[in-house]
Amino acid sequence: MDKFFLLPLLSLLIIAYGVSGSIDPESDIDMVKELETFDIEEQDDNVVDTYAIPVWKSERGSRSLMNVDSFDAVGDGITDDTMAFRKAWETACSAAKSVLLVPKEKRYLVNATTFKGPCNDGMIIQIEGTIIAPDEPEKWDPKLPRQWLEFTKLNAATFQGDGVIDGSGEKWWAESCKKNKSRPCKGAPTALTIDSSSNIRVKGLTIQNSQQMHFTIARSETVRITEVRVSSPGDSPNTDGIHITQSMNVVVQNCKISTGDDCISIVNASSGIKMKGISCGPGHGISIGSLGKDNSAGIVSKVVLDTAFLRETTNGVRIKTWQGGSGYVRAIRFENVRMQDVENPIIIDQFYCDSPNACETQTSAIKVSQIMYRNISGTTTSKNAMKFACSDSVPCSNIILSNVNLEKTDGTVETYCHAAQGFGYGVVHPSADCLTSSDNDFAAKDQTQLPTEQHIVHTEL
Repeated sequence: MDKFFLLPLLSLLIIAYGVSGSIDPESDIDMVKELETFDIEEQDDNVVDTYAIPVWKSERGSRSLMNVDSFDAVGDGITDDTMAFRKAWETACSAAKSVLLVPKEKRYLVNATTFKGPCNDGMIIQIEGTIIAPDEPEKWDPKLPRQWLEFTKLNAATFQGDGVIDGSGEKWWAESCKKNKSRPCKGAPTALTIDSSSNIRVKGLTIQNSQQMHFTIARSETVRITEVRVSSPGDSPNTDGIHITQSMNVVVQNCKISTGDDCISIVNASSGIKMKGISCGPGHGISIGSLGKDNSAGIVSKVVLDTAFLRETTNGVRIKTWQGGSGYVRAIRFENVRMQDVENPIIIDQFYCDSPNACETQTSAIKVSQIMYRNISGTTTSKNAMKFACSDSVPCSNIILSNVNLEKTDGTVETYCHAAQGFGYGVVHPSADCLTSSDNDFAAKDQTQLPTEQHIVHTEL
């Protein structure tokens, strides 16, 4: 950070907080500097570079081609090709420099399957055709209730192509308790899962109409996802676009996501996550969380969203935690984000309650701190353009706003704060002066606005 910028910022901090003595300006300058400069590399030399190698087209090339058709796959969209895919996988997994090819202009019906490694490093999964899931929930394999296509224990593997992974999720959505109140709430399969893997690249694929979540990265590290498209209707329940859990060093870049839940969700034990060039909408925005459900621990740190466009989503950039959790969310930077008709452009919600029943009031909470919002602009459909609803017992701290400008086309906008501390510099509209006030100060100004645990309950049902 430029030293000439630090001097006025330091003065601002002293003016804003010097009277209360609640923060140390020097330490906060260090925090701002760290939040503004930390980053995650978008490319990694340890990942096998295979994108420019077209040898998968030829069996005489330097790679071994395993075409699923050579293992008796039919590709008519009716015949069950599961066994052909499994055989092709086993052969490709054990071969050096192999390419597993799903040919274009065909539709392959494949049942729930785990494609297990370890395999030889440098394997390419080239998807040019369409892989479709069975569309009847009653006929789903009960041994694999939460997955469709799962790839596990891979290293230096690449998933690429212009093909489609189609979860055929319409009947699953109709059975969801969020659409049919008479049905019990239960999980459904994730279309594509990469688990317990490292040095993975995914490029160019389309994942659509998932039964529930579209694409999950779990217990993995050094993953690069580029130019992936996720698509499902805006009313499809729980269909998160890209879900990251227990993973490190993940980059999601130049992806277009339209779905019925979070476009991207980042949950427990994830760190070093970068999202860049993201288009989101419809959907529920880009979220950290939810965390802390059922009194669980949750930790997420070092997350960057740089350059995104969100259109007609229910949330913009969101952090959501349940009451009763423990752990922390910290060192997060949301920047260069444009919103268009977003209901909640900037929101921290520590009273998240995705349940048909009211959630129990609890005092413990996940600590949310060191959150930066920089260069955020656009329009909102709600009165509260910014909302910081934090725990009374574990308040949010060090929320930083810089160059934020949010407008409502047919009215004025406000900032809502509860148990939240922070500051802004540069343009901040609407004003976030409530961040610098304690709840007692806020109550003294307007007793009618003092929030209570009973009515700060948020649900997506």
